[in-house]
Amino acid sequence: MTLNAIILAAGQGTRMRSSLPKVLHPILGRPMISYAVEAVAGLSDDLPVVVVGHGAEAVCRAVGQSARFVTQERQLGTAHAVKSAAPALRGKCDLVLVTSADMPLLTPETLAHLVQAQEGGPGPLAILTVVDEDSHGFGRVIRDGQGKVREIVEEAHATPEQRAIHELNAGVYCFAADWLWEALEQVPVSPKGEYYLTDVIGLAVKQGLPVKALTADDPCEAIGVNTRVHLAEAGRIMRQRINTAWMLAGVTLIDPQTTYIEPGVVLGQDTVIWPNSYLHGKTEVGAECEIGPNTILRDTKTGSRCKILASVLEGALLEDGVSMGPFCHLRKGAHLANGVHMGNFGEVKDSYLGPGTKMGHFSYIGNATIGADVNIGAGTITCNYDGKHKHPTEIGDGVFVGSDTMLVAPVKLGEGSKTGAGSVVTHDVPDHTLVVGVPARPLRKLESGE
Repeated sequence: MTLNAIILAAGQGTRMRSSLPKVLHPILGRPMISYAVEAVAGLSDDLPVVVVGHGAEAVCRAVGQSARFVTQERQLGTAHAVKSAAPALRGKCDLVLVTSADMPLLTPETLAHLVQAQEGGPGPLAILTVVDEDSHGFGRVIRDGQGKVREIVEEAHATPEQRAIHELNAGVYCFAADWLWEALEQVPVSPKGEYYLTDVIGLAVKQGLPVKALTADDPCEAIGVNTRVHLAEAGRIMRQRINTAWMLAGVTLIDPQTTYIEPGVVLGQDTVIWPNSYLHGKTEVGAECEIGPNTILRDTKTGSRCKILASVLEGALLEDGVSMGPFCHLRKGAHLANGVHMGNFGEVKDSYLGPGTKMGHFSYIGNATIGADVNIGAGTITCNYDGKHKHPTEIGDGVFVGSDTMLVAPVKLGEGSKTGAGSVVTHDVPDHTLVVGVPARPLRKLESGE
């Protein structure tokens, strides 16, 4: 059977009290809706249809080419939203899966089980239910004396007895497509002037058709985000899932509750993550590394056996065996080769540090290319900006840069050269030459091995 998915994302989300559309509020660095799109992506060969309304342009930009879009011009309820997608799907599939963009914890496995339940059942639809004492505002599943689903009662319209029911409608459905399009035409308007998708359950029952109910194993999957409290709850559960998966894969998290790892992060085996560490974006950490405590990695790639203590790395590349910290900052374009060491309070931006190079503390390196086995003394600064333009600094292999050296770019230090402490280098330095002073002047040639 062919399947298409509809993701409902048109609501305003007034309880979020935000100018940002609800489905764009981030969870672990990604908009909430992205999780809903990913959850259905593997169930159909066609792109899912996202029903947009409030903040439609922003939602479409965030989702991009991962979905098709239809607009619900007036937000008149969930049945009306699904009906908005009918022109795009009618006659093109056998089954329609309907889910919501504000349910980021739903897994592809649960949705696949729901689809299988509908495929193997005689009725026109299957619904996902959860058993939970916290209703999260979900409607109640009302069953008859034989345990068959009779109707769904929205929480706003439920009696006290019905509110005491703990089986909840998760708002996720799989329909026989042809039956769905006809049923939507018969949904009555509610007292609030809206058309509820839950009313199709009652229509199926009136027709004598069975409604299949699949209960989710984990009630957390059905958490819908309607407030920032729910947003935080969903984020906590997502972090727990991710952290548990990495620990089972061979990564040590000293304190999982204080470790933040986003979904796109990749970690190598036997790496240790210390508390208060945050791994964002497309970060990749190699094997046998030590990260943290108090470290932030964003879109950064490290090799194996790196040690990063209490530092911030953004858009950086580290090869094997790099050690740094505490209180270092790597900015976009920083590339540290094998065995580089950075002392505390060092900063590197858009620069390459060659193998075995040592960078002393309280130093800044920007727009520089540095060779192998260079010593960068404490307090060294590349003066790369003249107020209008950035200029490069080039340092050859085996150079010794004395403490508090100012390298006024553009400038080149030849292989094996040295600068005296406190030098201000304004001109290129030949190979194997010692320069000192302000401005720095050649003092003498250096003997081999000196």
